[in-house]
Amino acid sequence: MKLAVVKETLAGELRVAATPETVGKLIALGHELRIQKGAGQAAGYLDEAYKAAGASIATSATKALEGADLVLKVRGPTEKEAAALPEGISLVGLLDPFTADMAPLNARKVTALAMEFTPRITRAQSMDALSSQSNLAGYRAMIEAASIYGRALPMMMTAAGTVAPAKVFVMGAGVAGLQAIATARRLGAVVSATDVRPAAKEQVASLGAKFIAVEDEEFKAAETAGGYAKQMSEEYQAKQAALVAEHISKQDIVITTALIPGRLAPVLVSEDMVKSMKPGSVIIDMAVSQGGNCPLSKPDEIVDVGGVKVAGFTNLPARLPADSSALYAKNLLSFLPLITGEEAALSLETEDEIVTAMLLTRAGETVNERVKK
Repeated sequence: MKLAVVKETLAGELRVAATPETVGKLIALGHELRIQKGAGQAAGYLDEAYKAAGASIATSATKALEGADLVLKVRGPTEKEAAALPEGISLVGLLDPFTADMAPLNARKVTALAMEFTPRITRAQSMDALSSQSNLAGYRAMIEAASIYGRALPMMMTAAGTVAPAKVFVMGAGVAGLQAIATARRLGAVVSATDVRPAAKEQVASLGAKFIAVEDEEFKAAETAGGYAKQMSEEYQAKQAALVAEHISKQDIVITTALIPGRLAPVLVSEDMVKSMKPGSVIIDMAVSQGGNCPLSKPDEIVDVGGVKVAGFTNLPARLPADSSALYAKNLLSFLPLITGEEAALSLETEDEIVTAMLLTRAGETVNERVKK
């Protein structure tokens, strides 16, 4: 199979869909790779390393795509990029399937597969790009919070006096939230966390953080079969908000991570809650790209609200481009054998539940039922 890797063009996107390590492994499996010049430079992967691994370097995206069966991307193509895709080519990447316009892909009869739709089953764990990227995002969120916060995080006892430990509250204990908790603990903060999924309580406790939640009957049933959080009732949200409002006023750093696939992010931190926090406190809104968990957050800005810094980051994994690219490239490496037939040729004639779940468009039509709805 002839694979193309092109340079990402979205502003601030520093990741790349293949690394010299995965290129070498793909070539060993019988694939050919063509990498656009400079595609990995922002992530620290130079053209010379790709060449040493066996890839050829193309001077432009057009040259990289010429004759390719499949293009590997981090983010979905812009309208301009989609128009330049060879007709009938296949594409795999993080395609933002719930909000992206599929029309440009269908116009080029692109067969598109979304890494976001990788099923949460044991067999697909090594392909789960959302988890690999969220893990790094949670870590980076805490690092950003520590950078913005004007004080030390751990307790320090010195001859000049004692520095009290920072109090960190993580809202949402999925992959990103758990990593934020773990990072905050490593930095010496006193950490608490909340989530609507009952299973999260034990996970939070295992990391040494205190669990904060209204644990009623609705809470006990608040998880989908796929492991995602359910949309909670207005009554539950009101009770949880009251508990959180009391707790949040005492916190130094709040990190919000709550996202529901295909929907606007739920509001977790109201304007009144923000104003109840001490000057110098920090809020990191990891859901700002889907409307935000705090109505005061703005994409890629730090908003000062009476001394409280509210920061929204739309692409935290790109702030760790080397590691996030390495993990994402390995997700793709694990996935490709599912669409490879004999002699390493592209083969999408399969009933594999992973492939069928990820398939978005084919032969000029949107075929994914989740996207159609």
